[in-house]
Amino acid sequence: MQNSCGIHMFDENGKRFLSAKNAGIIAVSLAIVGFGTGFLIGGRGFLADSSSRSIASESLGADKPPSGVDFSPVWKAWQAIDEKFVPAAVSTSTPAATSTEATDQERVWGMIQGLAGSLNDPYTFFMPPAENKVFSDDMSGSFEGVGMEIAVREQVLTVVSPLKGTPSERAGIKSGDRVLKIDEIDTRGMDITEAVKRIRGLRGSVVSLTISRDGWDAPREIKVTRDVIDVPILTTEARPDGVFVIQVMSFTGNSSGLFRNALREFIDSGDTKLILDLRGNPGGYLESAVDMASWFLPSGKVVVTEDYDGHGENIVHRSRGYDVFNENLRMAILVDHGSASASEILADALRYYGVAKLVGATTFGKGSVQELVEITPETSLKLTIARWLGPNGDQIPNTGIIPDVEVKISDDDAKAGEDPQMDKAVELLNAQ
Repeated sequence: MQNSCGIHMFDENGKRFLSAKNAGIIAVSLAIVGFGTGFLIGGRGFLADSSSRSIASESLGADKPPSGVDFSPVWKAWQAIDEKFVPAAVSTSTPAATSTEATDQERVWGMIQGLAGSLNDPYTFFMPPAENKVFSDDMSGSFEGVGMEIAVREQVLTVVSPLKGTPSERAGIKSGDRVLKIDEIDTRGMDITEAVKRIRGLRGSVVSLTISRDGWDAPREIKVTRDVIDVPILTTEARPDGVFVIQVMSFTGNSSGLFRNALREFIDSGDTKLILDLRGNPGGYLESAVDMASWFLPSGKVVVTEDYDGHGENIVHRSRGYDVFNENLRMAILVDHGSASASEILADALRYYGVAKLVGATTFGKGSVQELVEITPETSLKLTIARWLGPNGDQIPNTGIIPDVEVKISDDDAKAGEDPQMDKAVELLNAQ
């Protein structure tokens, strides 16, 4: 979950999860539900197979320092701090550490954070106990907040997608918005975990976000009232013009079953024109995306590959070959900047094999895989471990997937309740 999509990690059932939330994406479902942002569960990842890829300290070599690395500067700095450090000012708001041990432990967490930060990868970061607990709570589906996915793009805190029907969407937050301040606190240099901690909060409380948006002359303040977040999954609509629409808002553990039922509705409707709406979908379970692609592709067709760049054998995810539709199917997929990770994988695969045309705006661009590594029972390291390769062998671009037909939605369109992207997709299908 993105806290995204969205991270490469496993749940207790050994499934893979793609998330942008939590993510860097660390989705702030803020309650944050990390999806799209490339958060994967399953395959080669966290606790997938303890016999072959254990995250235990023994297999990671945590019992001895790496060869050829001189740690003496670290210990020298540690000793200098012990002997000479005096706070520049005494804080009355922060209680003093109750013991030297507590202070030393915070230093260790700080060193790991610095180590992760040295990689200059927005999707790699350390979660000390408090942040790790927030992440675990979000993964369990128990959270309160504003309902949006965030990530750091080009060192700027950026909205991946507001989740449908949540406080962030109702307040007018949009994909691509840049969060400059949180309650008057500047976000420059702020990492995802700190941003999540500041944005999420109890139901009924208010958070003030200073937002910069393309097309605005100056940043604006948007106040969002936090609430309990129920993550939407899927809706269907049989339009009177003969086009059937399936909107998938997230790839959860039960998305595959819901999508199967939606396809049954589509077939029973007698329609032959289908729009799959993945706009604002930040991702989720990889297995769900592969399963959905399998309804349209022959068995064995490559949906996506995890490229480990020589650190391990690549994992190829192939269609299961349900392949229930014939050449009479007419299909379009709607995407936008909020479509990330699993959404990009599904859209890219169906376009590559000629099943559907993409309509809308360039996607988010989540072309990497993260794994959640347990450092201690209370802390975790989210680490980029692979890249997503589409069926053609190319990485899903970090700049996003450009649709076949680009259509923008202006603020005026949104205010008027108009949807030119949907209109164009319908026009495209009716012209075939």
